Amino acid sequence: MIIVTTNDLPGYTITKTLGEVMGLTVRAVNFGAGITASFRAIGGGELPEYTRTMHDARAEVMNRMAVEAEGRGGNAIAAMRFDANAIGAYIEICAYGTAIVVEPVSP
Repeated sequence: MIIVTTNDLPGYTITKTLGEVMGLTVRAVNFGAGITASFRAIGGGELPEYTRTMHDARAEVMNRMAVEAEGRGGNAIAAMRFDANAIGAYIEICAYGTAIVVEPVSP
């Protein structure tokens, strides 16, 4: 699955547009990691507990989005974006884009 943030895909021709696809998850940091991150926040700097959670969440939503595109018959996604929102103590992560069918341009 080719996933790009651009509206076109150099070297390929878009032959079909299948519509918007997305992947969504809502995550929470486990209690122990949250306490550890709170202590780290006092001194400033990166909070690896949260970095891991966000990285894993982004990978998961991209996979879910790709599965939805494949289910519609797509082999690529154009104009992919991420969206994140806080919901109380939780974080919602969404990846979305346009499922398309592409074919390589002949040389």
